[in-house]
Amino acid sequence: MARVLFQFEDGGDVSIFAVPGENLLEVARKANVAIDAPCSGNGSCGKCQVRLVSGMLKSEKTRHITQEQYDHGWRLACASTVESDVCVLVPDIAAAYKSRLKTADLSSPEELRVFEQLQKSLDEAGLSRTGFIRTVSLTLTEPTLDDTMPDNERFSRALAASLGAERVAVPFHVLVKLPDVMREGGFAVKCVVLDRGEAPEVLDVFPEGSAQAVCGLAVDIGTTTVSAVLVNLETGALLSKGSAGNGQIRFGADVINRIIEQQKPGGVDKLRSAIIEETLIPLIDTLCEDAGVSKRSIYGLAVASNTTMNHLLLGVSANYLRTEPYIPAFFELEPLDTADMGLSLAPGAKLLVAPNIGSYVGGDITAGTLSSMIWNTPELSMLIDLGTNGEIVLGNADFLMACACSAGPAFEGGDISCGMRATAGAIDAVTIDPETMEPALSVIGGGKPIGLCGSGLIDIVAELFRAGIINGKGKFVREGRRVRWDDVGMGSYVIAFPDESATGRLVAINEIDIDNFIRAKAAIFSATMTLLESLGFAPDDVQHISVAGGIGSGINIKNAVYIGMLPDIPLEKYRYIGNSSLAGAFAMLTSADAARKLHEVARSTTYLELSTQPGYMDAFVAACFLPHTDASLFPSFLRQRDADG
Repeated sequence: MARVLFQFEDGGDVSIFAVPGENLLEVARKANVAIDAPCSGNGSCGKCQVRLVSGMLKSEKTRHITQEQYDHGWRLACASTVESDVCVLVPDIAAAYKSRLKTADLSSPEELRVFEQLQKSLDEAGLSRTGFIRTVSLTLTEPTLDDTMPDNERFSRALAASLGAERVAVPFHVLVKLPDVMREGGFAVKCVVLDRGEAPEVLDVFPEGSAQAVCGLAVDIGTTTVSAVLVNLETGALLSKGSAGNGQIRFGADVINRIIEQQKPGGVDKLRSAIIEETLIPLIDTLCEDAGVSKRSIYGLAVASNTTMNHLLLGVSANYLRTEPYIPAFFELEPLDTADMGLSLAPGAKLLVAPNIGSYVGGDITAGTLSSMIWNTPELSMLIDLGTNGEIVLGNADFLMACACSAGPAFEGGDISCGMRATAGAIDAVTIDPETMEPALSVIGGGKPIGLCGSGLIDIVAELFRAGIINGKGKFVREGRRVRWDDVGMGSYVIAFPDESATGRLVAINEIDIDNFIRAKAAIFSATMTLLESLGFAPDDVQHISVAGGIGSGINIKNAVYIGMLPDIPLEKYRYIGNSSLAGAFAMLTSADAARKLHEVARSTTYLELSTQPGYMDAFVAACFLPHTDASLFPSFLRQRDADG
């Protein structure tokens, strides 16, 4: 046996014994060491770089590591096997998806704008602000020798009458505290209730006037990123907001790799642990600390996620999602107990899951459709959600149709050598001087850059193309101090030299990165066009397009159109709405009417399976060019090209 010691750049270490010849990435997974591996270890992404400190690894040469880096000990974990006792350094960037948990500044109007606009839209649509989980105050008659009704019956009758229900459910954890609570409050009590019709369930009870907070958590579980907002359910106020990387990403950036991992021995528990113990629990702890409340005050957890993420979260087999005829285990679920998931929240806390639409269009898109308000407009409208899975919804108040495409993790920083989530240090906007080829950068949080997030990626590709630094195939065609070539002739553009970056490392985008992005943007555009054409529509028929996704502080729509990611229609028809999935989960948590509408939207949306559409793959291949092999689809590009000469 060989001892493997993993050292972390920010301090600490983990050791584990391994069999000589065992793959280093697999050893790290066994030791629960977080190493980013979007490609699930097939060697294509180059994100699992570690540095050999001592000992011996057998490592294959790879295009992701230069000879100079190799000489300094850098290796790909997935391409290395353990040969003896070994010590390796895991740099922050290799575990970036897990670290850099980010909380938002809710004093910033921009952070609140989406939620405030959503509340306004829901009000205009006539949806109330009373949630399924709410508080009810009761003043009970005190027992006497002439009125010896048991406490639970006295309480249940009063609550049922207040709610207009025939009966209420009083679970054991409420029953055991009820007698003391009733008398402590002088028979004036406040209870937290899950009110879903005939038999409301009591989640908790405490004396009237108690300082106990009643909170809920809305969560968007993305394939790459998890975002959440903590809400006071009595006032509707946002208490804290934050995001973190999805810990499952080390098992693969796409859902197929994770489904395959789930089927391996112990895979169900590994995937659940990665999302619950490594991701949700630390995120919840941070949000509660930020808001100054206890986890025991969270009574509702509203989750919006894609169909696969729903299965992996609950520990339900997702295997049948990836084989014909692509059948999920469920579309809709009744509220579940969060304790069954291993979450220590309030006693009786409930999990509400946004309903899925199809095998690859999940509750995140149902939630996004709700918050985009497509269902409430007479005009033909569209929602385009940019994420690891790109989803498009087309429709209006009369019909809704949705489809999904595999865009890959590029929009969220995966499959890009300098990519990262939209957190502090990420470049979220770029311009390049066409003469000097020098960049001007916008960095989230200010300071020096660490890497490139989705919105910055769109900008950098558009700017490189506009300046003639790359051609339509994404290949470098100009020389300059920021354009470099490796020993096999692959070009790259230096966004930040080591002395210009926060890590002291080069931040650069290469031709492989650009090719990955071109494929991602081609998936979005071809899916959009296929959905439109399946119903006989053209892009000009669409009056409103909402672009969603947590890819940065915004998106330059003009650049996205210029490189052929979005249809070339008037820019005023577009709006960027940020994380629409999180906004929809917030609506589901805080409004029972919105939650019911959410289920109605899911049931009324037709799912289009792109793989069955003739010509879809041809459309995808045609879109793998900047902006497109048919430039006539992008007249604004042609006009700008002619103007630039």
